[in-house]
Amino acid sequence: MLSFIITDEITKKLKHVSELTADKASYLHSLSPEYRESIHRYARISTIGSTTRIENAILTDPEIKWLDATLSADGRPTAFFKEKKYIEDKLSKERERSIEEVAGCRDMLAIIYTQASDLFPLTETAIKGLHKELLQFYPPAVHYLGKYKIVPNNVVETVAGTNIKKDILKTCDPGPITDSAMRDLVDWYNKTLPEHPWPIAVASEFVFRFLAIHPFQDGNGRIGRALFALALLQSNDKNIKIVIPYIAVDRHIEKHKEEYYHVLRRCSDGKFSQDPKKYRLEYFLTFILKMLEEAIGNDIDFYAGKHSSFMNLADAPRKVLSCFEHYPEKKLALKDVVEQTKISRRTVIHALNVLVKKSFLQKSGTGPATKYQITF
Repeated sequence: MLSFIITDEITKKLKHVSELTADKASYLHSLSPEYRESIHRYARISTIGSTTRIENAILTDPEIKWLDATLSADGRPTAFFKEKKYIEDKLSKERERSIEEVAGCRDMLAIIYTQASDLFPLTETAIKGLHKELLQFYPPAVHYLGKYKIVPNNVVETVAGTNIKKDILKTCDPGPITDSAMRDLVDWYNKTLPEHPWPIAVASEFVFRFLAIHPFQDGNGRIGRALFALALLQSNDKNIKIVIPYIAVDRHIEKHKEEYYHVLRRCSDGKFSQDPKKYRLEYFLTFILKMLEEAIGNDIDFYAGKHSSFMNLADAPRKVLSCFEHYPEKKLALKDVVEQTKISRRTVIHALNVLVKKSFLQKSGTGPATKYQITF
C-alpha cells in the first residue's frame, strides 16, 4: 500500500502519462535496433550529465559523450584507470572530480539498464553495490563505499553561481535508525511494486523516502534518481519498461532544479519522519509526473531527430563534426578546422554552415573572431 491517497486529479495525470508512454512504446517498436540504440545513447549521456550536474559536477554533455566514447573504445572494466590521464589532459583541470563522478555514474546506470530484472526483489546489498559503482573512481570515497553513513548529513541545495548552501531536508540520523528505515523501505518496495496498479506512484514514494533517509555519506541524490529508473524497469508496466531507457528524466529535473528542491522540502517540512504517512508525497508524485510528461513528450522525438540529421549528413560535414568531437571543451576557428581535417577552406565553410543550421555546432563571434563549438 502507498503511504498517501491518489486523488482523482492525480489519477487523471497518471492516465495521461500512461497514454503518452503507450504511444512512444509503439513508436520505438517500429524503429530499427540501430535507431533505438542511437536514441538510447543520447538519453543515457543526457541522464549522466544532468544527474551529476544537479550535484554540481561541471562536465557538459558533449564532454561526457567524448568520455563515454573513449571508455567504450577500450571496453574493459579497467578502461577508466587506463585512460584517466588522457581524459584529464584533454579536459580542464577543474573537471577532475567531475570526470571521476561521471565515469562512476556511467557504470552504475549500465547496471540498471542491463540488469534491472535480475535485481528484483531488490536488496540493500544491491543498493550498496550501486553506491560502490557510482563512487568507485572517487578516491575520498574509498572508506565509505557501499556503507551506510556514520556522520549526519542533509539534503542541501547549492545556490546557482555561488558557494552558498541551503539546507532543504534534515535527513535520518546515522546508525540503527538508518539501518531500520532502509530495511523497512526495501521490504515495503518489494511487496508494493508488483501489486500496485500505478508503478510510477510506487517509484515516486520509494525515491522520496530514500532521499529523506539519505543513507550514504555521499551520492544519495544520484543514487535516488537512478533508483527511480530502476523501479520503473522492474515494474509490470510493459510500456514504461520499454520507454525508460530512451528518455532522460533527470534532464528535465535539472531544468527545474529549484522546484525539485522546493518540492522535497514541501513534502517533508524539512525533516525526516519515521512514519511515511506524515509526508505529503502527493506533491512529489505530481512533480515527477510533470517531469515524465516533459521527458516522454519531447526526448524520444528530439533524439530521433538528432540521429536522423546525423545519418543524412554528407561526408564533409561528418568529417568536420568528427573533428569537433575530439575537442568537446574547445571553441575552434575556421583555420583550426581546416588544419585538423585537411579539407579545403571553401568545403569547410560550407560544412560548418550545414552543421550550425542542423544544430550540431554553435557559432559565436563575427568575422575573424568567429568560433564554433559542438553541441549535444
